[in-house]
Amino acid sequence: MQNETKSFLTFHQVGFLSVWLAVLSIVDARSVRAADWSQFRGPNHDSTSPEKILKQWPAEGPRQLWKTPLTDGFSSFTVSHGRAFSLVQRSIDSANQEVCVALNADTGKELWAVPLGVAKYDGGGDSGTSDNKGGDGPRSTPTVDGEKVYAFSGRLVLYCLEAVTGKTIWKMDLIAEHAGQNIRWQNAASPMIDGDLIFVAGGGPGQSLLAINKTDGRVVWKGQAEIMTHSTPVATIIHGERQVIFFTQSGLVSVAEQTGALLWKQPFKYSTSTAMTPVVAGDIVYCSAGYGVGSGAYKISKSGGSFSAKELWFQPANVINNHWSTPVYKDGYLYGLFGFKEHGKCPLKCVELATGNVIWSQDGFGPGGCILVDGDLLVLGDAGQLVLVEATPKAYTEIARAKVLSGKCWSTPIVSNGRIYARSTKEGVCLDVSTKVARN
Repeated sequence: MQNETKSFLTFHQVGFLSVWLAVLSIVDARSVRAADWSQFRGPNHDSTSPEKILKQWPAEGPRQLWKTPLTDGFSSFTVSHGRAFSLVQRSIDSANQEVCVALNADTGKELWAVPLGVAKYDGGGDSGTSDNKGGDGPRSTPTVDGEKVYAFSGRLVLYCLEAVTGKTIWKMDLIAEHAGQNIRWQNAASPMIDGDLIFVAGGGPGQSLLAINKTDGRVVWKGQAEIMTHSTPVATIIHGERQVIFFTQSGLVSVAEQTGALLWKQPFKYSTSTAMTPVVAGDIVYCSAGYGVGSGAYKISKSGGSFSAKELWFQPANVINNHWSTPVYKDGYLYGLFGFKEHGKCPLKCVELATGNVIWSQDGFGPGGCILVDGDLLVLGDAGQLVLVEATPKAYTEIARAKVLSGKCWSTPIVSNGRIYARSTKEGVCLDVSTKVARN
């Protein structure tokens, strides 16, 4: 009996241990995934990362793990499961094509490259530097989900690729299959994933906004008669309702995530190109556009089952505006690169969200990109300068700075697993800013 009891206890102890180890493995897996930067503006759709990073940089900058050539393009990086993804332009069979590339996130070595079709941007820039156009190339950023990568080409073809091999699993041509209507400079929006759905714009009347099953490419819903812009949609919760906000040529359009039902609309002027992604802070949505438009903030209300939007303020373009550089939000303030075609000098600004008042402004960045990491701003200027700045309304306070890239940097830096990944029209770089590494 004693031996039976001992065996019984041992059996249950082993069983409990197995369950506990399984729980720990799940928690560990989740923590790893949480450190991945899986899509444009990050997994939370707000360009923020809770990762702790090294803030005291040597004079030459953070330790470089690798640097590799990346030909023309304004795509940013995404990183997941040890792979880094971006879009580039390459000459293939004597024709310029958009190409999705996968790099080893530890070494920068190319793992695979998949052509996505012709790279031609009607009205786009050239390779000259005198006017700071920066050349041409893909503008969209790939999205990673599990072992799949999603790339949205300039010609409105959405690809689902195997993350390990680059093999095409399925693809959808919005122009051929959904009466799609492209725009000047072609598509620049990134595919946005939330839950099981991918959200894109670019279809024709009655199907301009689409939700697509990420596994099999099946259209879950489609609707609205909007005209797309270069802006990537954002998923958020406002007044308890999960919704997706598209920034179209008519303005902000919010739809129910699962059904596509229209929730609310806010008119906003369109001129030539709208490219930034709307920023959501509670029940306030901020948006902006270049080409003489300006910026505005709108309060979203809900009464019964009906939503409505009301303008809080509007500032003309000569006060604040964002072209493609989307600001980040923290504790009542927007921080970002505000300006239009101010190459090499576009300022980093702190703007009070409730009023639109500029709290401080610091010149010298150009139209690059920024994220919020460990409570501070990580800013990539258009000349390759990487700058860490305190996210505070008190004053512009620089923490660290380093020149890390050559070429034109019209993209956004990211942080994943203790590393900064950034790129230009010429190269990509990976920098170690992990606080866990012992340093001399």
